[in-house]
Amino acid sequence: MIKMISLILGGGAGTRLAPLTTVRSKPAVPIGGKYRLIDIPISNCINSGVRRMFVITQFNSASLNQHIKNTYNFDMFSHGFVDILAAELTPSSDQWFQGTADAVRQCMHHLERHPHDYILILSGDQLYQMDFNALANYHIEKEADLTIATIPVVDKEAPGFGIMKVNEQGFIENFIEKPKLDVLGEWQSHVDEKYRNQGRHYLASMGIYIFNKAFLNKLFDEHPEATDFGKEFIPIAIEEGHRVTSYAFDGYWTDIGTIRSFFDANIALTDNIPDFNLFDSSKAVYTRPRLLAPSKIFGTWFNQAVIAEGCIIHAKKIERSVIGIRSRIGDGTEISNAIIMGNDSYETIEEMQRSGKPAMGIGKNCNIRNAIVDKDVRIGNDVNIHGSVALPDGETDTHVIRDGIIVIKKGVTLSDGMRIGLGA
Repeated sequence: MIKMISLILGGGAGTRLAPLTTVRSKPAVPIGGKYRLIDIPISNCINSGVRRMFVITQFNSASLNQHIKNTYNFDMFSHGFVDILAAELTPSSDQWFQGTADAVRQCMHHLERHPHDYILILSGDQLYQMDFNALANYHIEKEADLTIATIPVVDKEAPGFGIMKVNEQGFIENFIEKPKLDVLGEWQSHVDEKYRNQGRHYLASMGIYIFNKAFLNKLFDEHPEATDFGKEFIPIAIEEGHRVTSYAFDGYWTDIGTIRSFFDANIALTDNIPDFNLFDSSKAVYTRPRLLAPSKIFGTWFNQAVIAEGCIIHAKKIERSVIGIRSRIGDGTEISNAIIMGNDSYETIEEMQRSGKPAMGIGKNCNIRNAIVDKDVRIGNDVNIHGSVALPDGETDTHVIRDGIIVIKKGVTLSDGMRIGLGA
């Protein structure tokens, strides 16, 4: 049995994903109607037999802590766990996390009482399905000190990643963080023919690493000033001649770093055969079991829609959209190319009558397209929300526009007849 512990990085402040990260951390952002981003790396670990996980957090971690506490409880015989490691001030460290490596360094003492030979480091804001057992076996077979999971990318994508030069034996000879386009020609690697034919000549770091325990401790001891894996530790390991290998991943993977990437990843789940398959029982995605009632539909026309449980839908049409848990949608409403995150609780009829506000959910005769509606929003009747790439970026008290996507902020109220976006 491979003795491996996983550390899942909760990420920074997530400003590029705001306002979805205004009151929650990136790994706590809802995705796919019923999941949260943190469910992806944890599910990959469980499916790979990795049952000991620490989630390292620093920003807006309350909802993430609650979700993990309510979801991942292993029985006493498995010795498995998912524990939160929040940033803390200690006698040996008097500052918050300064980077990915610094976050791991400050948390290493928590691993001491758990026997392990390898440390698997993951990101909490990516969408993919990977067998980490196969990754670990590759690492061991190569007798590597560090293995980096990589994915082939085309030239226009390369400047957004750490790019490495990999030889035919799979060892990394050089590494550059986010190279400029004018130097890319020097960074082509040996890739399979199918990737060459697609113009994917560059191997990008996925931010997924396996370190030998002793090697990681050695790096921390010898380079106390270094704080980031991509910018510092990986180049240092290569320059010092250590065995650093590339694990070529050929499946679907996307980094959820911006509103546009988040939107596209969600909408892609409505495809007939999506690249990220929620219906593969061998790669199940786990989340909190809420024990909600089935969704109830009244005369709605659906096309390419993902509908979570607990919804009450009277809408006229829902097309190419993701509808989250406990969503309420009124008569005559049309929703297209949109993400409706749903609600954290139900509102009773008495509460609706007493509040004097539109009911929680979406009212009658609304039109919503190219938009994200965060949780617990109250949208009145005859509201029009129409996102478009023609719209400039901007922000108000109720919504944000990013890359043509209108994001309605969590918990806001939109009164009857409001118009946002095109035609406003």
